[in-house]
Amino acid sequence: MSVQRIVGLLGWVCAAGAAPVVARAQIWLPAACDIKPGHQLVNSGMQSLRSAFTTKFADQKAKDLKDAERVLTQAVTTGKQEKNPAAWYYLGRYYLMADDLAAADSALSKALTLAPACKEDIGLYRRQAWVPVFNAGVQAWQGGQTDSAIASFRRANQIYKAEPMGFVYIANLFVGREEPDSAGKKTDVAKYHTDSLVYATRMDSAAKYFRLAAAAASDAKYARERRDALFNVARVYHSAKRYTEAIPAYLEYLAAYPGDVQGMASLAGLYLQADKRDSAMALYSRVLERADSAGADELFGAAGSMLGAIPSSPDTAAMDADCAKVAKKKSPTLTARQVGARCAPAAADTMRKYHALADPQYRQVAKAYEAGLAKNPYSRDALYNLAGVSYLIGDSASVLPLAQRLYAVDPLNRSTLAKVAGGWQLKGKKDSVLYYLQIADSLPVEITVSSFSVTEKGASLDGQMTNFRSKASAPLKISFDFLDAKGNVVATQTQDVPTLDPNASQEFKLKVELKVEQPSVVAWRYKRS
Repeated sequence: MSVQRIVGLLGWVCAAGAAPVVARAQIWLPAACDIKPGHQLVNSGMQSLRSAFTTKFADQKAKDLKDAERVLTQAVTTGKQEKNPAAWYYLGRYYLMADDLAAADSALSKALTLAPACKEDIGLYRRQAWVPVFNAGVQAWQGGQTDSAIASFRRANQIYKAEPMGFVYIANLFVGREEPDSAGKKTDVAKYHTDSLVYATRMDSAAKYFRLAAAAASDAKYARERRDALFNVARVYHSAKRYTEAIPAYLEYLAAYPGDVQGMASLAGLYLQADKRDSAMALYSRVLERADSAGADELFGAAGSMLGAIPSSPDTAAMDADCAKVAKKKSPTLTARQVGARCAPAAADTMRKYHALADPQYRQVAKAYEAGLAKNPYSRDALYNLAGVSYLIGDSASVLPLAQRLYAVDPLNRSTLAKVAGGWQLKGKKDSVLYYLQIADSLPVEITVSSFSVTEKGASLDGQMTNFRSKASAPLKISFDFLDAKGNVVATQTQDVPTLDPNASQEFKLKVELKVEQPSVVAWRYKRS
């Protein structure tokens, strides 16, 4: 499963492609299931509906609809036809024509209870009404009109609940919604107070609609949507730091999908925070056991979850300073060496305890990244993170080869070059360290890829080119290769880098559309043309 599951949620996912859905052609048809009017009032209502549907004259349509409402309402109230499924069926169709979706839902639900064999027919009319309202929500969403989009999706979901996307989009809107600050201005979600009542309510709404999406995805063709929706319930609470709700949500998800490595890794991270170390380590072990059957993105996501759960290294400098103050206060005549001799053992003991706790976790992170890179050897972020983790656990032999692989993917980036220089430093090669530091300092521009997303139809990449120097940069061209899982070039695009003023930046975006016969893109690399 892709890690790109949800819009705007701590970088975990991106939006599904919002596209309008198509309705079936609208022609008047009687009930396609075995129900008959069976009563004069119901038959009269049906005839009025048919006339309203087929007439070309607005005044005639209004009259026919009014007559249909009158006689069908009379049938189910005073006409003793409340047990007649046809009465409710045609009353529901009247409400659909009148665009009263809540009333239509109620009437059609009663018809279905009385005539279960009409499920497919009623479902077709529900979906026919759902399509234009859903599409209005998509258009509002694409236009940045969040409130209108939410209102349309809510209205669409009133009448038709057999497909998940209406619930998925509204959940994503709640996740990524901007809120006004105290001055009435818009503020980024990441900066919005996560402990506020508004934020908490918004996350509850998102989780609610993801659950509804999972329930709506009962058909086998929506298996992926169901899986992602259940996962996102847990992710919503996780991102909001509501761990007591996130843990049972992950457990519910893993009960349905026990082999999902990202779910296991995320839950393990929460167990670590809750000081349930044994449970966390057992889950991390299961992640690595499943590596052969997991995708590269799943393993990278799991490694990232593991990495984020490892506690930061203690600040021994602060500990030494505090210890020195106490020692000098007790014995003002102590020399700096004597103070150091007294304080160093405590700091060293703290670091030993930290490494005893953290190093096994870092080793598991490294194994997860290694397993992912075996399936996608060109993932820039995975190479960068594994090089850093290898340095932390003292695997100095791995740092330079990883940094060199990173350099082959992302050569015009100072962080990349710092990794290469660090790898040579571990080898004791001062000349090579100086060489790569000089390369970093003399880069014509710096290239930073900020996001990379893939779909079955292609890939898109966002980045930024920056002139960090004190004089204007010269123009150049960069060639981006988009790679498949075997490292083959699927597509190549050239990006022009214009002259940039000192300390100026410019964003760029590349998009690749694939032909049906082409393999999927999984990674990128670039070089100067």
